[in-house]
Amino acid sequence: MTAVRMTEPPRLPVRSKVAAGERGWGGVSPMLTRLAAERATGVLVRERGTLHLADGLVVHAESPYAPGLDTLLMAHGTLSPEAWHQARAEAGETHRVGRHLVDSGGVSAGALEVCHLAALYDAAYFALAPSSAPGRFRYGAVHWLGPVHPVPVAALERETLRRRDLLHRIWPDPAADEAPLARADPVATPALTRRQRTVLAQVNGVSRATEIARALGHLAFHTLVDVRRLAAAGVVAPHTGREPPSGDETSAATAELLDPHITLLKRLRDALEAL
Repeated sequence: MTAVRMTEPPRLPVRSKVAAGERGWGGVSPMLTRLAAERATGVLVRERGTLHLADGLVVHAESPYAPGLDTLLMAHGTLSPEAWHQARAEAGETHRVGRHLVDSGGVSAGALEVCHLAALYDAAYFALAPSSAPGRFRYGAVHWLGPVHPVPVAALERETLRRRDLLHRIWPDPAADEAPLARADPVATPALTRRQRTVLAQVNGVSRATEIARALGHLAFHTLVDVRRLAAAGVVAPHTGREPPSGDETSAATAELLDPHITLLKRLRDALEAL
């Protein structure tokens, strides 16, 4: 089994007041705050995503690190791919794709609003991440989806900061957020939730947390929460090896972690061999 071997629980990274200050509680993007005050309409392009504004409110967000609205709508059968592509083709130029989806019966207004807000906050978390490059704003640009549920900039920033702090409290080391993930060898097999088991089944030494989220049709931030909890429990760790584990090895690793009887038998065998 290819795994990251641990003889003791992973050491918790030291929390520092400096790091806490760097997380920033006074705002996320001064440019975004200024655009909100201007009641600007257009698109703010940042290093990790884009935010679309209308009259100073955020109406849509996109990031390559988060599944899009189409993925969330189609992943669990809420919307058919045919209905999505038809709406894009027929209403994209008039910026009324969302309205078309509802009017055509492709999706209910409530389901669209819920998925849209989930996708918006999910993508905004990444789009508003600290960046080494300045943002750019294109005035007048209108998104093809059209208005669904605009969000005030202040509310979006508060939620983004809350999510950063939540991840930090779960497990303050962010390495597992972006690195390929591998199964670790925990001292004691923890009890996992169904969603955590689903995420763990995708851990193969190659895929990253955001890639796992997209493959499962899950929100990327929720997957980061699961990954951080798995990392805190010593179940997964950033993969540093060059060769990814084989399919048979990953299947065996998953079975061992999820079945406490297998783990117990393995430990008994090792104890008898040591006699």
